[in-house]
Amino acid sequence: MHAAAFSPRGEVSPRSARLRGQSIIEYVLIIALIGLVIVFAGPGVAGAIRNQFNQVTNTVDSGTDGGNFMSAEEKAYQEAMKTVVNKDAKDWTLDEQKAAATDIAKNGTSSVVYAKAKAAMDAGTKFSTKLTNGQTLEYRIIGINHDDLADGSGKAGLTFLTTSTTINSRMNAENSNTGGWEKSELRQKMNSGEIWKLMPSDLQSKVKAVTKLTNNVNGTDKNAAVTATSDKLFLLSYSEIVPTSYWASSYPWTSSEGTQYEAFKGKVTNNYSGNESLKIGSYWWERSVRPNFSSNFLYVYTYGDPSYSNSATSSHCVCPAFSF
Repeated sequence: MHAAAFSPRGEVSPRSARLRGQSIIEYVLIIALIGLVIVFAGPGVAGAIRNQFNQVTNTVDSGTDGGNFMSAEEKAYQEAMKTVVNKDAKDWTLDEQKAAATDIAKNGTSSVVYAKAKAAMDAGTKFSTKLTNGQTLEYRIIGINHDDLADGSGKAGLTFLTTSTTINSRMNAENSNTGGWEKSELRQKMNSGEIWKLMPSDLQSKVKAVTKLTNNVNGTDKNAAVTATSDKLFLLSYSEIVPTSYWASSYPWTSSEGTQYEAFKGKVTNNYSGNESLKIGSYWWERSVRPNFSSNFLYVYTYGDPSYSNSATSSHCVCPAFSF
C-alpha cells in the first residue's frame, strides 16, 4: 500500500486521491468507450488506442501519484517539510531552512512556518555551516519575503546575513569607488571568485540570485541614479540597514539602495551612531559608496555605526548576505 502524498497543511494530495478513488469508475467508462471505438474504428486506430490505455493502466497499477514527475528540488522540499513544521527553527538543517524559505515565498504570512521563521529572526537565532577552508560561517535571518528574485519570478522567502568574522577583503585594488558595487573587485570575488568558492556546495545550490539596487556611479555625483545588479552573495547597503538616510537631503540616492530589512526595524534606529544589533566585533563592509568621496565605501564600525567609511584598498570583514 502506498502512503498518501504529503501536504504541509495535513491534506491528502487531490491528484493522489483521484487516482485511488472515483477514478476507478472513470477507467471502467474508458474501457467501455474503447470497446465501442474498436468495433467501429479500423485496426490501426484501435491498436493505437489500446497502447495508450495500457500505459495509463500501468501507471495506475504501479500506484504512481505524480511524485515521479517532481523536480529534485521539489522532492527535497517535500521531504524537508515533513519535519520542519514540527521542529524548533534553531535546529533547522540547511535543507530545512531552504524548505521553510520556499514555503514562505509561496504562502507568505499564511505559511505554516512563517511564525517560527519570524521568531528566529527577532531573536537573532544563528545558524552555521562549514566553509571549504574548514572555518565556520555563522548567519542569521534578516529578511522575510524581502528581496526580489533576479529572474522576476517573485520574492525570496528568507534572506540571511553572515555574523562571523572569518572572511576579510579589500573592496578594490585601486583606491577608487568609481563604478560602485557593480564594478568592484569584491563583488566579483563574492559571486564567482574566491569568496563564492568558500561556500559549501550544498549552500551554493540553494542560493537564489536577487536584484540589488546601488549607486554604481561614484560617491561625488549628488544626482546619481541607482541601478540594479543580480547577486548571489552581496553586501548590505546603507539604506537596507537604517530607517532613514543621514545624507538624504544632499545625496538622494542614499535613500534608494533598498529598504531596511525586517530584522533591523525598531532595533537599528540610529543612522549616524551606534546600534547594538549591528555589532559583530569587527568592522564590516557595506556596498554603498561614501557620499562626497571618490575613494571610499561605507562600513559598519565595531560599536554598530553604519556611517563610517574607508578607502577601497582597505581590508575589512566581509559579511555576505544571501537569499533562499
